[in-house]
Amino acid sequence: MDNLFNRKYIIQGLFIVVALILLGTLFYIQVASDKYFLSAESNVLRKIYTFPARGVILDRNEKVLVQNEPVYDLMVIPNQVKEFDTLALINIIGIDMKRFKKSFNKATVQSRYQPSIFEKQLSVQIYAALSEQLSRFPGFFVQSRTVRYYPDSAAGHFFGYVKEVSKKDIELSNGYYRPGDYIGKAGVEKQYNDVLRGEKGIINMLYDARNVPKGSYAEGKFDTLAKSGERVVSSLDFRIQKLGEELLKNKVGSIVAIEPATGEILAFVSSPGYDPNLMVGRQQGNNYMDLINLDKNPNRVFTVRPIQGYYSPGSSFKPLDALIGLQEGVIDPNTTFNCPGYFMAGNHRVKCEHVDGNISLRKGLARSCNVYALYVFQKLLKQKKFKNERIAYDAWQQRVSKFGLGQKLGVDLPAERPGNLYTSDHYNKKYGNRWGNTTVISLGIGQGEMDATPLQMANIMAIIANRGYYVKPHLIKAIGEKKVIKKEYAIKNYVGVDSRHFEPVIDGMQDAVNAPWGTARQSAIDNILMCGKTGTVQNPRGKNHSVFIGFAPRDNPKIAIAVIVENAGYGSTYAAPIASYIAEKYLKDSIAVNKRASVEWMKKQVILPVPKKPKPKLKPIQVDSLKKDSAHKALTPPVKLLPSPAHVPAPAPVKTGINTVKPITPTK
Repeated sequence: MDNLFNRKYIIQGLFIVVALILLGTLFYIQVASDKYFLSAESNVLRKIYTFPARGVILDRNEKVLVQNEPVYDLMVIPNQVKEFDTLALINIIGIDMKRFKKSFNKATVQSRYQPSIFEKQLSVQIYAALSEQLSRFPGFFVQSRTVRYYPDSAAGHFFGYVKEVSKKDIELSNGYYRPGDYIGKAGVEKQYNDVLRGEKGIINMLYDARNVPKGSYAEGKFDTLAKSGERVVSSLDFRIQKLGEELLKNKVGSIVAIEPATGEILAFVSSPGYDPNLMVGRQQGNNYMDLINLDKNPNRVFTVRPIQGYYSPGSSFKPLDALIGLQEGVIDPNTTFNCPGYFMAGNHRVKCEHVDGNISLRKGLARSCNVYALYVFQKLLKQKKFKNERIAYDAWQQRVSKFGLGQKLGVDLPAERPGNLYTSDHYNKKYGNRWGNTTVISLGIGQGEMDATPLQMANIMAIIANRGYYVKPHLIKAIGEKKVIKKEYAIKNYVGVDSRHFEPVIDGMQDAVNAPWGTARQSAIDNILMCGKTGTVQNPRGKNHSVFIGFAPRDNPKIAIAVIVENAGYGSTYAAPIASYIAEKYLKDSIAVNKRASVEWMKKQVILPVPKKPKPKLKPIQVDSLKKDSAHKALTPPVKLLPSPAHVPAPAPVKTGINTVKPITPTK
């Protein structure tokens, strides 16, 4: 009996304890704490999100390139909207009734009880006019944010742009983004979005019955402050970035300049470019559609040519192949070959621009001799240490890839492309086992089945300037007040060529610019030894591309550069002078007086591809049904007999080498 009695009181005690806990919790929720009051939806209390200013972007000299300016979003809670003067509202914010109905319906579909953006990015002037009359429009309120402003209206491809989030962006953000928020969609704005965006804040705002804000609830006790994005220092030198864009105006092409010792990108020019301010504000969508309209902008404004443009390196590849030849021991600096003005590859010839006679490495590079380069390439693929030329080709391909060709360099921008540099598997599938050095001979002069981006070409120059290594190219050099830099941007990547082999190649590149017989005399700079190489790259869709790669000065180089001007002809005509102006501006902070007229002339030149004319559409012929049979006979073309095998036309020439040559029959 005693046990039963004790159990009774134990159970009663447990019920009393549980009841006391529940009563205490209920008292805390309803009386002691405001936490749950704040989380409930209320007609007089709203959560106003405060948006942080995105991080400011500076150039390497701490010139402000991107800053922020205030705008205001008109918000609406559909369930709180009562009858009001709609004409008054649309007149203030500058929209029509069709736009009003569309925006209101969209907000209603999204949520009748939660705030949605009704009209985004109102200017300060519109906000001032609206604020005075906001009490007339129940259910509407304003929240502030900042948008990007680019004071110099340049470097659009570098910055990219910020755009409203998509459903996918919201799903991937782990609850951070809500409809109406903005995210970096291209360029540095996308690559460093998490650093630049900052953190949103929340204000618990009280409103009276007239929709007038009365201040933050509990004097801001439960509010959180927005945290601005990090300050970001880019590697760009805006002096030469701006000059590069002016020089490539009304031209299609690219300029990439790198500081060899650090891998920091000094100039990142893609032409045609666009004003990044066009991708900000209420007209962003319309401006975007105009920019991608190929009738208005046939040269694809949004193509980021420094990392997405594919070009045959052409003669600018010759220094790289010479370095591999020296490393493999198939040539030395004194090796000479005879140049009769052409090179015989099997049963066909590849033309050289000059008849140089017996020519050595240094002058071969300075004169851009095709014959010399092709002999080097042939020797590399015919080395006796390899079982066959296909194995030798793979060894060559692997050496070339260490210079960054055929793979992404890992620059800190989205959508970089790797270029093309095929392994032997590609040619085995194409030709079986019946191919050798003569089949791929064009690769020796940077043509044929080889494509590189301008960034890769500039990086090759950085490797040569450094005598054998490169630091991964990058556009951001420091993040935040602590000036953080990624560890990968301090690693030296060696290419497997001994440093002693670079001097003979650099001798030839020095003569290309500074010797009387050099092909790049137009890029010489007074009192500075610039080393470089011109290229005239064959273009199957029109006039050849003008190419120049180089670095300066020779000792302790400060800048490596690649310039490509599409459809501009010889490398010495446009690309070389442009590279010279950029390098001189960077190294001397000014351009010599005697060159300034040439600089202005270059800025005014218009070199654009001729747009293809659309084929005329043939109007359908109306045929009288009564005369259908006879008309059908009249419209039926006569049957043409196929030519006999003896009269079959020869296959069309293929692109290989500097010049168009006949197709190559694979040989063992």
